[in-house]
Amino acid sequence: MPGEVLSHFQAMPAVWRVLLLLLWVCIWLPAQAQNAVEISRTEDWTQSFYTEVEKTGDALHTRSVQKRSTKTADVEVYSVKLGCIVTSRFAHTIMTSKALNKANTSQEVFFEMDLPKTAFITNFTMEIDGRSYVGEVKEKDKAKKQYDKAVSSGQTAGLVKASGRKMEKFSVSVNIAAQSSVTFILIYEELLQRKLGKYELLSRLKSEQPVQEFQIQADIYEPQGISFVEATATFLTNELLPLVEKTVTDTTARIFFSPTAEQQKCPGCDGSIINGDFIITYDVKREKNLGEIQVVNGYFVHFFSPPDLSRVPKNVVFVIDISGSMVGTKIKQTREAMVAILNDLHEEDHFAIILFDSQIITWKNFLTKATKDNVNEAIRYIKKIKENGATNINAAVLRAVSLLQSERRGEKVPERSADMIILLTDGMPNAGESDSSTIQMNVRSAIGGNMSLFCLGFGNEVAYSFLDVMSRQNNGLARRIFEASDAVVQLQGFYEEVSSPLLLDVDLRYSDNKVGHLTKNHYSQLFNGSEIVVAGQLNGNDMDNFMVEVFAQGPQEDFRVQGKASASDWHTMYPHLEYVFGDFTERLWAYLTIQQLLENSDLVSQEKKDNATALALKMSLQYGFVTPLTSMVVTKPDTEDGSDTSLIADKLTEAQRQEDERQRGHAQQSQKSLQSHSGFTLSSVTRVSSRPSSKSRSRGQSDVDGDPHFLIELPDRDDALCFNINDKPGTIFNLVRDPNSGFLVNGQIIGKKKVVPGGNTNTYFGRFVIAHQKLRVRLEVSTQGISVFYDGEQIKLLWSDTGYIKKTNIDLRLTNNCSLTVTLRHSVRFMVIKHTKVWRRRHDQQDYLGFYTLDSHHLSASVHGLLGQFYNGVDFEVEVQKNYAIMYVKGQTLNVTRHWQKDFSRDVKIGESTPCWFVSNDGAGLIDGTASDYIVSGLFKAV
Repeated sequence: MPGEVLSHFQAMPAVWRVLLLLLWVCIWLPAQAQNAVEISRTEDWTQSFYTEVEKTGDALHTRSVQKRSTKTADVEVYSVKLGCIVTSRFAHTIMTSKALNKANTSQEVFFEMDLPKTAFITNFTMEIDGRSYVGEVKEKDKAKKQYDKAVSSGQTAGLVKASGRKMEKFSVSVNIAAQSSVTFILIYEELLQRKLGKYELLSRLKSEQPVQEFQIQADIYEPQGISFVEATATFLTNELLPLVEKTVTDTTARIFFSPTAEQQKCPGCDGSIINGDFIITYDVKREKNLGEIQVVNGYFVHFFSPPDLSRVPKNVVFVIDISGSMVGTKIKQTREAMVAILNDLHEEDHFAIILFDSQIITWKNFLTKATKDNVNEAIRYIKKIKENGATNINAAVLRAVSLLQSERRGEKVPERSADMIILLTDGMPNAGESDSSTIQMNVRSAIGGNMSLFCLGFGNEVAYSFLDVMSRQNNGLARRIFEASDAVVQLQGFYEEVSSPLLLDVDLRYSDNKVGHLTKNHYSQLFNGSEIVVAGQLNGNDMDNFMVEVFAQGPQEDFRVQGKASASDWHTMYPHLEYVFGDFTERLWAYLTIQQLLENSDLVSQEKKDNATALALKMSLQYGFVTPLTSMVVTKPDTEDGSDTSLIADKLTEAQRQEDERQRGHAQQSQKSLQSHSGFTLSSVTRVSSRPSSKSRSRGQSDVDGDPHFLIELPDRDDALCFNINDKPGTIFNLVRDPNSGFLVNGQIIGKKKVVPGGNTNTYFGRFVIAHQKLRVRLEVSTQGISVFYDGEQIKLLWSDTGYIKKTNIDLRLTNNCSLTVTLRHSVRFMVIKHTKVWRRRHDQQDYLGFYTLDSHHLSASVHGLLGQFYNGVDFEVEVQKNYAIMYVKGQTLNVTRHWQKDFSRDVKIGESTPCWFVSNDGAGLIDGTASDYIVSGLFKAV
């Protein structure tokens, strides 16, 4: 690395200069990119980093930027390193990635990376041809002028997007001159939060191609002592698992993972196996009731989470939205989650259930003790709830408050118990009082600081900002529940976090003359598995007579501990590593202060909000944090005439994340847009082959996967249709039939291996047969294996096989992630996926198949079948009313609802949630005829 970059690094605080960790990095490069550099493992990874910085400059050469080529780029990514150093829960992470343009023309390189949404970016640097482009944190309004200039000039400005539930995606592109290299360096910091008894470091990793120098390393320093450390990844195979090295001492831990380029290769494909989440979890030892104090350079941090406390009984009112928008999957998942939550209540707890749409329905007009009989009665009640009507949040929450107050006044609940309300809703308040600020005022006035309100916002159309503020106004918090197949797990997980209060009204006090500028030091409750963190400045470094006191309410008596604070001697505990720790306590204090200033700004008067915002902005600039008030600006060379453009990195608020997800199709964007139209025509298109027909309609893609779920995707409208058909196991359906080409697809239904009397009858596709008469091709695909008959030859494959078969009229690719892709020459391309479902509580394993049409435009206009009839398009109109939707299709009027269906064609393991208009009654009115018309007498029969 050239001298100016090295001096930049040396000027940073020492802790900034440690290397690498846990994020998601993706450099999107052409498939032809080659990688060729060997990595050597060093024990002292921090020292090797500094050595590398000094040597890097020798490999970089300045080149003039040539005119961009339209040819395939030839760019080599030769180094990707991710690393983190954690000092007392405060994580400092650096990612470096290096690429070389080996072509004779300039090339565009895209750098993308996921970082936790709770993190603050502190630096981004690009080094191109020996010149550094270093990020500068500026006030957002000032930075926006440069951003607008970059966008208006057609340049690619830096982007920060939502990336799943916990992450944000940072991305940037840069032009690299011929025979030149680029180094990307991104730094961020975060305070790890303890949840359910552990801290988590999460990174999302994706590598398009194997990288010769790939490394992940985390070093954890916890003077309190480390109780356990675990490391895992969703992409780890049996071969990669031994490469995750873990070294743990009493107060340190190191995780190291560095597969070779050969080990990164995806079996049976051209890409890399590094694609998924890498997760490190750990916890510390807890022996003192007073907690742990850390002091470095005049700042202290106090971690409080005493062990072996008894839980405080709780009085909880569940307030559940049953309005019309909860129809289908959401109400089903709510019922399932509530059954598990009710079963988790302790007998000393008291509970009540309030249902609401436009009306308010109470299960009982009093709180019920959580005995086994009462819980079973409540479960029977919950299983019968149905959705209907509008959304009256105001009246529902006020009813819950009144119920708790009445029981408290009547002394019908334990004196030392926690009062809480858990609200679950998926929409905006639109019945009764509908003004958000008025509802917040009403609820805050009624609660009066005497109970906690926790709000769960279900789906992406929910008014989350409204719920978030209302929760924080009332000693609680809000959580978004993502509308997906694991929503039940999300609901249960949140409840588990708040289900066991240990202490109430926790007050942490410090010697008045010893400390200043404290972060929040009063908390309404301490929950089991969590932790309270307080930081502040010391008035001088004198620790003598630095007293700490903690007061709280316990289940039987008051909790009181006090004592003289003592801090660990970092230099003695970690000799030869003093450069690592630097000013981490000061930055932790600043991080926590800024977060709390921003969170509390919505809860105070306008004058106090302005003061809090001004202070948060000042500290963000002082400490170089990218927060919702600041942006990071990087000037970079991008244009052919040599002029510079600006990269802008912002920090998303939760409201911005939600809007970003809406725009990218993770929520019910189509339904929202339809509400402003009286109706319009939608037509289906194929995803892979976008070639339109001679008419205005495009050809359609139709898929089948699941229970079974039929999905007709409409990418041009960002929408889809779906319907279910269940029949007895053994039934064979015709899915596609093209009499002109002789192409045929049939599917046979299977059921559960074990059927529970009175339980749901779930059926799936367990066998597909695909035949093409003119090409003399026939495939039989079952959950056990694949048989291919072609030109008199038979090939048998197992799902565990990987390989690629190419014949004159058929290409077949089978990967070990149970994905079979088949292309019939000049005809059709499709995919069959094998799934495994494990039934909860019984651990029964059920394998089943999904079928996806990837390209159908060579089939004739005569194609038909349950899926095939949609290949030539379908016209319909939808009118969305207040609480329901009507579809006009094929001369009929159908009531439709909004559902979510998993599409696994792009992501075989996780799938993509796709919103769709659901047509009930076996697709009646949408499909031609009835479902029984498509039953055939044999696997290879057309009738």
